This record gives sequence, C-alpha cells and structure tokens, in this order.
Amino acid sequence: MSAERYIIEGGHRLEGKIKIHGAKNSILPILAATSLAEERCVIKNCPRLSDARAAIEILRYIGCGAEQAGDTVTVEPAGMKGCDIPEGLMREMRSSIVFLGAILARCKCARMSFPGGCELGPRPIDIHLAALRKMNVSVREKGGILECEAMGEIKGADIALSFPSVGATENIILAGCTAKGITTITNAAREPEIVDLAGFLNNCGAKISGAGESVIKIEGVPKLHGCSYTVIPDRIETITYMAAAAVTKGSLELVGACPEHISAVMPMFEECGCITKVTDGRVNISADGRLRAMHKIRTMPYPGFPTDAQAPMMAAACVAKGTSMFIETIFENRYRHAAELIRLGANIKTEGRVAIVEGVEHLEGAKVHCTDLRGGAAIALAALAAGGKSELYDIRHIERGYENFEINLETVGARIKKL
Repeated sequence: MSAERYIIEGGHRLEGKIKIHGAKNSILPILAATSLAEERCVIKNCPRLSDARAAIEILRYIGCGAEQAGDTVTVEPAGMKGCDIPEGLMREMRSSIVFLGAILARCKCARMSFPGGCELGPRPIDIHLAALRKMNVSVREKGGILECEAMGEIKGADIALSFPSVGATENIILAGCTAKGITTITNAAREPEIVDLAGFLNNCGAKISGAGESVIKIEGVPKLHGCSYTVIPDRIETITYMAAAAVTKGSLELVGACPEHISAVMPMFEECGCITKVTDGRVNISADGRLRAMHKIRTMPYPGFPTDAQAPMMAAACVAKGTSMFIETIFENRYRHAAELIRLGANIKTEGRVAIVEGVEHLEGAKVHCTDLRGGAAIALAALAAGGKSELYDIRHIERGYENFEINLETVGARIKKL
C-alpha cells in the first residue's frame, strides 16, 4: 500500500474555473521526437506529470540535455550518444516504447525492454515491430529485451496497419522522418495527438502530410533542426473535469480547452442532463439535479468515443438515474476500476468487454485504491459524489496524467487533501 493517499469528503458541489494543461498523450511522443533534432528544442505547455519526468529522464540517459522550468521543457539533443534504455526507466511508463522509433532514426539501432508490463492487453507492441521490419529494421526479442538495428539504413515503406494504433503510428512517423524515401501509413491513427506530433516535427523540417486522416505520408529528409513548439490542451483532462462537475451537480468553466477534440463526448454529457456551452478555448458545463443514464457508450478509435474517457464517464453513470451500458473495444482489462467503484456503493456488472451500470441514488465513502491512471481518476470522482469520507490509495497512478489534480479540485470547492 502506497503511503500517499487522498482524503476526500464527498457531497460538496464544485463551482469555478480550472485551467486545462498540455496533453499528456502529446508531450510524451514530442519529447521522444526532440532526440531527432540536431539543435535545441523548446516545448511549451508541458504538464508537470510523473510520466513527463520519466520521459525527461530517458532523454538525459541517452545523452540529451533536458530541463523543465514551469511548463517549458528545453532539450539539447546534440550530445545524444546512447541507443539503449534500461529496464527501470522503461517500466516507469507504458508510452516509453515511443522512444523506439526516435532512437532507431537517430542511432540506427536501439535496445530496450518491453514497457511497463503490458497491463492493458497481450503483446500490444507487435504492430509496432511488424511495421519497423518493413522499414529495413531487424528485430530480435529475447528475455523481454528488444534489440533493433537498421540493416544499412532505414527505408521508407508502404505500411497498412491492421488497427489504427496510436503508438505504432507515432513510431512509424518518428522512424520515417529521416528514412530514405517515402513512408505511407494506411489506416493510421487520427487522434489530435498524432496531428500535434506531426506539427512539431514539421516545424523541425520534417515533411509529413495527412496527419489527422487515415493515410499519412512521410517524405524522409536528411536531418531535422530545432524549434519552439506549444503542445495542445489535454482532451482527457477536460473530459475528466467535466465529469467531476456532473457527479457533484456542479458548474465548471474549463479554460484553455479545445472543444473540437471532445466532440464525441459532448453528446453524452447532454444525454445525461448536463448543460454545456463551448466558446473558443473554453468549455462550460453545469448539472442541476440527478443525472440521467447515458444508455450506451462504445469506445472507438478517434474520432469516436475515447477509451481514456470511459472510466470518468462510468463514475457519472454510477449516480445517474437508469441503466448505462459500456462497450470497450480498444483494450482488454479496462474495467478494473469497477470493483473499487462497487466498494463505494455502485451497482456495476462486467462481463468481458461489456459493463452494465445501474445508477444508485447515493454512494458512500470507503477505503479504495487506484487501479490505473483513468480508473484512479474515476474512483476519485465517485468519492467526490459519495457521502462521508473516502481514502484513496496508490494515487501515483493519477499523478501520471493529471497535474495538481487535488489542488485543481480543491480550488473549485472539493474537500480533498493529499497526505
């Protein structure tokens, strides 16, 4: 049991403004991408997260200078010399595998362990490795260690993904930026974070077109220069705080958000009875009275309903009137938070990729544990709606993806303390 925990006194309405930070799912591949440049890179709107710190530590280990001051990270990649990442750093975060394409492109070889235990499903990086093999890279796997080496030089290739994997799309883009020839990705991931990564690389001199569409074309260039770049807002953080307003019958203004990135989720909040209003860079949400059930939520690749939003929305469904159904199509083992929500009094039944949530009128405080990043946030939201006090342990999961989570909530009326 981790010593750090949140003490949450539920039943308090949230009201006020919260500033949305830079996107976690953008900053990690962009930090990896800085190692491809030959000059200083300045990344702005970088959230202060444990995952971002882990990425900075990896950059330092492979020889790059990297420092964070406030929300700005400065990377000096000229001194990069390492092509291996030790197991300890790889296990810090699942997204560390995105360094594979970047290190391969810079050093023509890479050695690292499999990332983070692969909790969300069996061997999810096979699709990455199959793509790299098509780009003239040999891949050897032994004892949980990956050894990759370009057989001469990395070459552009036509790659059709069996599934629009975000991580695989990112690794192919990174490997293809300085490859010889043209790389085409068919059935590419379309997430805003892919567009953000391509935007950064193009600012460094890459030639990437089609990001945000299902076909991406990367024309290899001899080298990349440095640049200054600002990361997009975090859409999952936005959705999480919207759900916090919903479960507490509150009213929040989320400043610095990007409404178009959450267009698949907005109808669900409206279906459950919330009033939403969007303007340029702001999302307003208010909930008056008990929520209504959302009936059916099916997670899908972007622009569908994001898998990372499933858990926070389930917290809202727990106190809604009626029955909500969740169908998880992206990852296995994505309902581990359900057992902890049940400890708080929720009525949830899961079978395989389906979860049925029968809303209850009241939740009650309890001792609960974070199961993962988004599940941990969902449990915290349910505790905000519960009567009495809750103790939430293993909060390191939440700190992987939310900057100042408890401080942000406390400033808008939550009774939450970190011990």
